[in-house]
Amino acid sequence: MSETTNFIHEIIDGDLASGKRTEIVTRFPPEPNGYLHIGHAKAICLDFGTAMKYHGKCHLRFDDTNPTAEDVEYVDAIKDDVRWLGFDWGENLFWASSYFDKMYDYAIDLIKLGKAYVCDLSVEDFKAYRGVPTEPGKEPAGRQRTVEENLELFAQMKSGDFEDGAYVLRARIDMTSPNLHLRDPAIYRIKHAEHHTTGNTWCIYPMYDFAHCIEDSIEGITHSLCTLEFEVHRPLYNWILETLGATQPQQIEFARLNLTYTVMSKRKLLELVNEKLVNGWDDPRLPTLCGMRRRGYPAESIRNFCAEIGVTKTESVSDVALLEHHVRDILNENAPRRMAVLDPLKVVITNYDENLVETFELPNHPQKEEMGTRTVPFTREIFIERDDYLEDANRKYKRFTIGREVRLRGVYLATCNEAIKDAAGNIIELHCTIDPESKGGSAPDGRKVKGTIHWVSASEGVEASVNLYDRLFKEENPAAEDGDYKELLNPESLKTINGIVEPAAIAGAGTTYQFERIGYFCTDKNTTPETPILNRTAGLRDSWKG
Repeated sequence: MSETTNFIHEIIDGDLASGKRTEIVTRFPPEPNGYLHIGHAKAICLDFGTAMKYHGKCHLRFDDTNPTAEDVEYVDAIKDDVRWLGFDWGENLFWASSYFDKMYDYAIDLIKLGKAYVCDLSVEDFKAYRGVPTEPGKEPAGRQRTVEENLELFAQMKSGDFEDGAYVLRARIDMTSPNLHLRDPAIYRIKHAEHHTTGNTWCIYPMYDFAHCIEDSIEGITHSLCTLEFEVHRPLYNWILETLGATQPQQIEFARLNLTYTVMSKRKLLELVNEKLVNGWDDPRLPTLCGMRRRGYPAESIRNFCAEIGVTKTESVSDVALLEHHVRDILNENAPRRMAVLDPLKVVITNYDENLVETFELPNHPQKEEMGTRTVPFTREIFIERDDYLEDANRKYKRFTIGREVRLRGVYLATCNEAIKDAAGNIIELHCTIDPESKGGSAPDGRKVKGTIHWVSASEGVEASVNLYDRLFKEENPAAEDGDYKELLNPESLKTINGIVEPAAIAGAGTTYQFERIGYFCTDKNTTPETPILNRTAGLRDSWKG
């Protein structure tokens, strides 16, 4: 990976030059309540990439403070995605739940300092008392409780004496602040729920804003990098650590990644999955990293995409075509070539032995001899793409038509002599002859043949189920449109057809090929030798104009 620089790295350069920092420690802090998507990939590349650039450390830390929404399934998936992207946290794996005792002690400290109190407002009243930014909020009655009363109530909360929602612990800051996050925010709530790592040890859990800054401080994070929506949370981040006298990392915000023709909201992605509008979290149409991996996107292409869009303070929407450009760029270099026919038209070579199976060695990559060759069988009956024959073709048409000679990739020159039609006039079969002296695809007399088409043996080819994926939404920015974003789903985002592929195209899950003249395809995780399944990764044509 090439090193990149950005405004965050310029800040770090200054910190190192001034002696403010001598070591750089970052963190990637996912909540284990969902699957990671391309937006998280930007954060992963920034967090881990920054640590790598400055020979520091990046912690993988699970902010597991909400047991009702978290699951070990998400934990395992997040680890897999980070590793797949090419990063490793080594020994630096941490959990927010590991600090619950310390966080509780810090909450006690705030109460003793008169900086926290127990409040019994309902959720509706909590919001009403907090007010709006242009008007001061109202002080709740609980704000007047003594330190002793607050300590006793908080202890009862911890002991499980109250139901969920009966009380919260709030920081005492400023109910008149124009920043609503400083209007006595809740820092602990009651949740009688089993935690995936601590079990039933706790029935109160810290709020994210309270926990996150403490986690950063305990772990010695130097630069806490987060997206712009947390900018208004930064005063609270600083207030908590300053009030507690704790080590204070520097929080720096950057613009999140937005992508055309998709949605990034966890809530919306969850709706798509739960309502079965897509086929699970790893549906190749989703922007989830597991979905992109299943579709055949190389991890390197995602890293390159994130590097190109850069890190700024300005919100923008990146064109999905740029991501697809980077996918093609990597696959064009690395994907072995194979032949497949997705809309088969039978061709009979009338001057070829019907019992003969001839084999040819074709290159796996036209520019890379080191990638070797594969064996391709050729027989009297083959399949070509239906649109590689045109009955009324003009002189510019370079593929099959009556009397036209074309090159069958890697084997022979062939001439179409007759088109067989059914009763309705549909072409069902071509009869062709080959030039036996043109073995390998070259004319012995040096004559030039302009057209070259791909093919698959009818008897030796393998039938495969092929998923043709397109963009999930019809509109470029479905999240910004009025109305239900689900009404903008593209009904053509998945078409499944039966194709014929050469035997060498059958491989294990995750194997990606370029099907010549068609596009890039990846073997699906559910493929079997009996029922091969292939997913279209990307077409051959690059539409990015950047």
